[in-house]
Amino acid sequence: MRSKIPLKVLKIDKDGFHISALSKINGKTAHLVVDTGASRTVFDKERIKKYFKKEKIKDLENLSTGLGTNSMQSQQTTLEKFSIGKIEIENYTTILLDLSHVVQSYEMIGLKPVEGVLGSDILKKYNAIIDFKTKTLVLEGKKKKKKVKK
Repeated sequence: MRSKIPLKVLKIDKDGFHISALSKINGKTAHLVVDTGASRTVFDKERIKKYFKKEKIKDLENLSTGLGTNSMQSQQTTLEKFSIGKIEIENYTTILLDLSHVVQSYEMIGLKPVEGVLGSDILKKYNAIIDFKTKTLVLEGKKKKKKVKK
């Protein structure tokens, strides 16, 4: 199954931009920055709380790297349902980080805050194609098997 997801090109400064896409977490819309340089898909540890109960979050002993820092305290959770376009991922285990600096930067320049970063783990798994001309993200997933009634 091929899924085409609309992308927004967000002007960040005079010469720079980010791209974002909408996703759904447990049926609620979430804004994500698409980042091919991010090794994993991560979510903001505060903004994710509106999608489920806090007790589903656990602290990790290992520090995460990236996002302009060598070490960052991280947490982990499992999203019951995470979807991007027609691609539906059940029980997706993900990392939670403090992305407040990203959220604040977006708000300062008049953009909607983001819930997280769509990283290369998902982009690679679903053979992502980013088409800047048509402003779409194409993901390829397995077709769902239809249940046959007997």
